[in-house]
Amino acid sequence: MRKITFILFVMVLVSLSSYAQDNQASNSSMDFNKWQVRLRGIVVAPNESATIEAIGGDVDISTSVVPELDFTYFFTEHWAAELILGTTKHDVEAVSTAAGDIDLGSVWLLPPTLTAQYHFTGGALKPYLGAGINYTIFYGVDEGPTADDVTYDNSFGFALQAGLDYDLNDKWFINVDLKKLFLNTTATVDATTALGATVDADVDIDPLIIGVGIGMRF
Repeated sequence: MRKITFILFVMVLVSLSSYAQDNQASNSSMDFNKWQVRLRGIVVAPNESATIEAIGGDVDISTSVVPELDFTYFFTEHWAAELILGTTKHDVEAVSTAAGDIDLGSVWLLPPTLTAQYHFTGGALKPYLGAGINYTIFYGVDEGPTADDVTYDNSFGFALQAGLDYDLNDKWFINVDLKKLFLNTTATVDATTALGATVDADVDIDPLIIGVGIGMRF
């Protein structure tokens, strides 16, 4: 599944790059707005896997649908930096372990992400490509019915981004956005009461984030 997701993402990047090269010759040097803000609805779909000590097995992390807000500052007509803000709640389960499937409750993720972007101009349809970093904070943990406690280490990760802005007028536009986060954490499950042990797990979350929304330039 991870290979398929990566291949699809690369195909999107290549397609957008090809489109942009065809249209870049028509770009102008007109004045541009330095700020824009977008509000999106996003689907956060983890591409999860885990190495679980002692009891083996894997992890299942639920998909989440939430709003997302981002702010973009343009240094030039083409180059920009975007700060992406949003938070998601996910249900977590250890599956196919030596102790069976274990409900590990839920956790909230706050992954502020900063990307550097290149925007292509030349018409109402404006593709862009981006790459950057995120720092994910885990909070609001509900350990579920089995574990005594579950903790997650906050972590840095990388981000890739591709998207399209379609102008409705000089100020408002529609946005479609695709991001891939490469996100890892160490989870520590205190299951002393149920299993007589504390178990560590190295968890790759690596979500694909698909967003659609509206934006405003100012």
